[in-house]
Amino acid sequence: MAMHEGHRQRVRERFLSAGLDSFPPHNVLELLLFYSIPQGDTNETAHRLIEHFGSLVNVLDAAPEELCKVKGVGEKSATLIALTAQVARRYLAEQGGEKLSFHSSQEFQRFVISKFLGLKNEATYLFCLDNNARLLHYQQVSLGTKYAVNLDNRTLLETAFHHSATQVVLAHNHPNGMEAPSPADVKLTENAAKLYREVGIKLVDHLIVANGDCFSMAGHRRFMRIFLDNSNIISMERQRAADAAD
Repeated sequence: MAMHEGHRQRVRERFLSAGLDSFPPHNVLELLLFYSIPQGDTNETAHRLIEHFGSLVNVLDAAPEELCKVKGVGEKSATLIALTAQVARRYLAEQGGEKLSFHSSQEFQRFVISKFLGLKNEATYLFCLDNNARLLHYQQVSLGTKYAVNLDNRTLLETAFHHSATQVVLAHNHPNGMEAPSPADVKLTENAAKLYREVGIKLVDHLIVANGDCFSMAGHRRFMRIFLDNSNIISMERQRAADAAD
């Protein structure tokens, strides 16, 4: 008992003095498990978790019921581990959201990507912007299955109205890793653009997050038309006709 307690104290002191940078993955989990397993050796459990899931990231992303299949991991430990990725996502979101603008596209996309860390099912976020494309508010507006998500028009409108948005960005994830929008994604985007256009709000983009990257539908020539208002579409068609006549 005293040996384990002395070891725990040394690990805690090492973290407090130097942080986690020098910790191998199993030591990170070992330290974390101190707070769900009050006594005993958590090092072996940490090693078993890494061996079972393959990496620290996979452990932190694992579902609680899967974590509990590993010897030494009970409900409290599984909850603590699952909570860690969720806290990290919340931290990144609140830290990155201050004074964020859609004009800083790479920074904005990194912020969007952070919302989907650890999610196993498709989810959709709505980002509310002002006239200067500054972020006013964001929230999850739907949570679906691993392969599909549904949007409620009332939620989309009420969220934008409540936060006085003049522009909005939709974002959802593809847990299967495919970045390209599906036909259902295209239809959903067309419907959302029409819905917002009718009340004077502009849908600026629909971002699809997969494999830690972002696909911008508005930035792709194939889907750009969805995000243009009718006057812009007419102007583009006239320009194409003029180009063809030349």
